Amino acid sequence: MAITADDLQGMVTHWLGCRPNGYLGSGYGAGVQDLLHTPLNSGAADALIAKLRDDVPIMGLLPQDALNVLASHEGADTLRLSFEVAGRQVPIIDPAAAALN
Repeated sequence: MAITADDLQGMVTHWLGCRPNGYLGSGYGAGVQDLLHTPLNSGAADALIAKLRDDVPIMGLLPQDALNVLASHEGADTLRLSFEVAGRQVPIIDPAAAALN
């Protein structure tokens, strides 16, 4: 049984939904809220990709260009961040979920 792009996307979605240290004794999880007020040139996106590769070992087997953080402008004051995993985009912060927090 092969791991598909859907499987990889599901792994990243789960990881993004977990706060760091959410599992007892494990640093697993993404601190995506830290990206909200961080300059885009700060290196935070590279650190987030490195943490994903550490937390989800199969991601470390993917080529360097298979994982990217993308930013797209929506309107005058909205910047949408997403992961690109094997050519598919996964929202880093789901606007509907962010409104609830």
